Amino acid sequence: MKFSMIYEAQLADPAPEKERQLLLDMVEQAEALDRYGFDNIWAVEHTSLTQYAHMSVPETFLAFVAARTKRIGIGHGVVCLMPAMNHPIKVAERIAMLDVLSGGRVHFGMGKGGSLQESGAFGYEMDELPPMITESMYLVPKILASGEVEHKGTYLKDIPHRPVHPSPVQKPHPPLYMACTRMDSLKNAGDRGIGALVMGFGGPEDVAAKNALYRQHFANRDPAKQVGFIPNEHLAALCPTLVLHDRELARRVGLRGQRFFAEAIAHWYQGLPKPTALDLSPEEHLAALAATRKEKFARIGEDKIALNPDHGYFDEVKDAYGTPQDCIAYVRRRRGRYFLAARTIGAAGGEEREGVEAPASARPGTTIRRSLGSRRLSWLIIHSAVVAVMREDATTAISSSPSSSAAASFWRLRRYSSIRSGQLRKRSSSGERSALQS
Repeated sequence: MKFSMIYEAQLADPAPEKERQLLLDMVEQAEALDRYGFDNIWAVEHTSLTQYAHMSVPETFLAFVAARTKRIGIGHGVVCLMPAMNHPIKVAERIAMLDVLSGGRVHFGMGKGGSLQESGAFGYEMDELPPMITESMYLVPKILASGEVEHKGTYLKDIPHRPVHPSPVQKPHPPLYMACTRMDSLKNAGDRGIGALVMGFGGPEDVAAKNALYRQHFANRDPAKQVGFIPNEHLAALCPTLVLHDRELARRVGLRGQRFFAEAIAHWYQGLPKPTALDLSPEEHLAALAATRKEKFARIGEDKIALNPDHGYFDEVKDAYGTPQDCIAYVRRRRGRYFLAARTIGAAGGEEREGVEAPASARPGTTIRRSLGSRRLSWLIIHSAVVAVMREDATTAISSSPSSSAAASFWRLRRYSSIRSGQLRKRSSSGERSALQS
């Protein structure tokens, strides 16, 4: 199991000075995550979604983060492949450049964006996007692998032969993923042999069902449908998390963040009122979430409910908001749902399988062998103030003061290495001492 942080740049008050502080706080957090053992940092891409997501230029944010970090993975989660927004040639150039400057740390997710508010800005209706996105999704890895482009397609017409620079460090291209907000897209990710980025608000049981469906389609995929040249079996679940020493405070702040997230989505995707950031009791937040769910589904109509899943946004997940001990139980429940045996899934190794031919210009006369871990899973964390991370017998704890946008908190970090008699302890050069510090 891997642990990552995903950034949407949400904030209740979109004033320019608050926006600037949010972005700088995220960079500072990213540096801390790099030091304290997190595996990846992901950034979404959204346009014109005030309050919900101010991460409009993830390539710039991630390049800045890459320059300030040393080892953590740098993830696009995801690049919107609308041609008028992100042309495949420019996407390939930016991904390759980021891979070079980061020393080969890029993870490349692809998607289409989620609302007419975004697609309409570039002249598209949402229902016309899927085939366009598919065409670009197959083309970009070919450009990355070959260093050139020539294409005559349905939506990307008559791209003449051109060289494309630079070439990525990871050959033939970085690991590939796609956004999966519906079961059909989850099946597509498995069928295409690439990683799946899913919502995990529904709790371990919900993510386990998504995991099983994805693994089934990945195992039975047709090699002719492969996107890119190296299969990547990897499910990443975006899970709400907030850990404090005061469980009730964690629930209040965590549910406030979850409510804001759910209301912001309902505002931009279904036209409901703008999100709120009121400091209420956990029970009041849950009642407000239930009311928002009812209003959302009344707005979209019974016939469209199946096409607009709520992903568990409106319910509280057990142990998601609480103490370090709650968090450890939360992780164990998730890990136990994915694997028959509780074991750590490494970043490399795993089984080697049959090769997939890359373009001749990418590796003349050779066959690409994939040696990525055969069954990987990531835990993408949002709404985090203090995160306890299981690493075999070790625990890393990350502390902060709560805020209305917990993912934008200013973090004060302490390194913890073990749990003794139910107490979280910090190892120092002079020995171990109790350290329940804020």
